[in-house]
Amino acid sequence: MAEANETALAKTVYCDLCAALDKRHWKYQKHDDDLVVTFEVSGEGIPMEFVIAIDSERQLLRVFSKLPFTVPKDKRMDLAIATCAASYELADGSFDYDIETGDIAFRLTASFRKSKIGDGLFEYLVDCSCAVVDAYNDKFFALCKGLITINDFIANR
Repeated sequence: MAEANETALAKTVYCDLCAALDKRHWKYQKHDDDLVVTFEVSGEGIPMEFVIAIDSERQLLRVFSKLPFTVPKDKRMDLAIATCAASYELADGSFDYDIETGDIAFRLTASFRKSKIGDGLFEYLVDCSCAVVDAYNDKFFALCKGLITINDFIANR
């Protein structure tokens, strides 16, 4: 019975998320079977791709944005420092960095366990994620390309 209630709540949250995106007139792709939406946003520099997944088992909204570049091997230690420094500054969310593959992603989660979620939370998750990714993706990319040093990154984050 509890599992059915969790699944029903997850589906409600998914529908509410889609309705909130519709109110903003955003274009997005629905993946109803997985309770996932995907969309792209144009920022000040690098285009950003987002995934918002409804995790019915853990009762979480998960926002995820993989940066569209891979860190070269010779810059991976610098990016490990940079992603830690960036995440430390954030009030919400964090950057995940896989030093083995050189992949960077931003992640933000919110629980909806036994809750009614309003448009304000959806707006916050989307706006916060977009702002953070837009603020850092160009800096991470510049560090990857050797256009700035890790000291420059830390001084100007």
